[in-house]
Formats: sequence, C-alpha cells, structure tokens
Amino acid sequence: MTTTRATPLLQADELTKHFPGRGGLLGRGGAPVKAVDGVSFSVDAGQTLGIVGESGCGKSTTGRLLMRLLEPTSGTVRLDGRDIATMDRAEAQEYRRQVQMVFQNPTSSLNPRQTVGAAIAAPLQAQRIDPPGGVKARVRELMDRVGLRPDHYNRFPHEFSGGQKQRVGIARALALEPRLIICDEPVSALDVSVQAQVVNLLQDIQADTGVAYVFIAHDLSVVRHFADRVAVMYLGRVMESGATREVFDDPRHPYTRALLSAVPHPDPDADRSRRIRLSGDLPTPANPPSGCVFRTRCPLRPRLDEAEQARCAGQTPPVPDGDGPACHFTDRAVEAYR
Repeated sequence: MTTTRATPLLQADELTKHFPGRGGLLGRGGAPVKAVDGVSFSVDAGQTLGIVGESGCGKSTTGRLLMRLLEPTSGTVRLDGRDIATMDRAEAQEYRRQVQMVFQNPTSSLNPRQTVGAAIAAPLQAQRIDPPGGVKARVRELMDRVGLRPDHYNRFPHEFSGGQKQRVGIARALALEPRLIICDEPVSALDVSVQAQVVNLLQDIQADTGVAYVFIAHDLSVVRHFADRVAVMYLGRVMESGATREVFDDPRHPYTRALLSAVPHPDPDADRSRRIRLSGDLPTPANPPSGCVFRTRCPLRPRLDEAEQARCAGQTPPVPDGDGPACHFTDRAVEAYR
C-alpha cells in the first residue's frame, strides 16, 4: 500500500532574495546581491529545523523571508500548503498569529521606552485578543513561564540582563500561541551558561506546547543538541540537509565536512590532523561562482580531472528532494575524507 506524506507545517520552495547592487554613478546599477538563491526545505509540526552556515550565508535573510519581513524575489513559502504571498489581509494577520520570531539581539528588539509588560502585551493588542482574566494576567503568566518574576511587569529593558531580555522576547513570541517560532541566533549574544538556560527553556516550551522551531545559528554544538533536522547553507544556497544526527555523524558534502572539522574539541589531546582548511576567500554574493558556488574553495577540486571540474563550473548541483548533499561527486567526497 502506498502512503502519502502529510503536508508539512511550513514549506519553502526555491526561495530567492536578491537585493539591488550598488555601483557606478550615484551607487546605482551594480550587480544584485544574491543573499538567498534557491533555498528549499520543510518543517513539520513540533519539529526543530536548524539552519547553519558561515556569517553572510543568508541564514537571517531566510528567516525574515519566512516571517514576511522581506518579500522574496522568487520562490514560495507555504503554511499548511497555503502560499503566504497570495494571502489576503485577514489571512496574513492569521499567519502572524501562527508564525512568530525571536530576534538575535535582545536589546535592540525591545523598545527602551516601553515596559517589558507592555512589550509582551503588544502582540495581543495588535491582534485584538482579550484573553480570559485580561491581558495583564496573561502577560504575568507568560513571564512566569519563561522564568521571569511577574512583579517585574512595569520594569524597563535596561533593568534586565541579556538573558532576561531574551526571555522577554520568547514570552512575546509565545503570547499568541504560535505553531512555529523562528529563532534568529537567539543565544549568540549571550554568555555560554545563559545560552544553555535559554536553549533548555525553548526545549521545555516545545515539549509542553508542540510548537515547531526554525533555529538559525552558527554554533554547531547548540544545533546538534537542539535540532531534529539541519540545513547547511553556503553563499545563499543549501549545501546539505537531513536528520541532524546523520549530517553530523556522516557529513556527505565537502563544505559540511570542513565546517564540522572546525568545531573546537574539548579534548586537548584530540587528533587535529583531520581539520579541513578551506583555501581562498569567501566569494561575494554579488558575483557568486557559476555552477556549484562552493567549487572555488572545495578541497575535493584538486582530485577532480579537467572534465569533472568543468562540470562543477558549468552545472549547479541539484538540491536533493528531501535529505542529502548538493554535490556532483558525493561518493568521491565521502571516500576522500574517510
């Protein structure tokens, strides 16, 4: 009997965002910056998708496209199979209820002239929701849920630590009981001990509510601990995706292998000979390499013959439908670094 896969909660297909370039007279007419260039992935209900990669690879832009803070150049984002770009005003407002965001910098994401209670209440007021017991009672409940003292309702952001401010951001995201929260590097600005507390809080919330996450980060150890699935981005494209354990334990794309080899090892006597160092500079997204965007830094390239290198330069590797690496010579890459 043939079984059909349930519709994902969120589906991104060939998502692209090109920003106007700057060049020539008056800074106009330059090549477009290809911040996101054909990204596809899905998130199931209650699942965590980690998006990782170097700074500038397009992770945060992808998150903003999912939130409709930016409009895509092309491609689609669907919630329950519904294209969010074709939603009318009422549907778009409902989308805002279903999908919320926790921003990277907890300080800049809060209004310094607004109390934290008012900040957490803002989504409820914007959606014209009057919860049982009133807005203030709901806000105090949310503050208690994220580990803040409800009696600090009238305090201002400057009276809180960085970790506490991020808890305010999480409480604000939870106010509308969303089905998906996009976390844009939510722990990168925090101390290591506080990072663990915030990640544990997010996991507890997921266990209690079944909320799904898109967790954007450059800290691979956090993603390995937290995510069910992972997508590895480089220069605006997905290089490899799959179950977190499979990607981390047996990476199949040369870039994924290089990225994981750079993770510091807690054992000072660990073998560092397998560290893969990439040559050359990161290309500009305004002029990415043709074909495979990673080919100019790929450590597998010297092992390829002239015809194989021409294939890398002339053909963009297909992004797998589901799991796997976007590489013409996956088997060669795996054998070369085992």
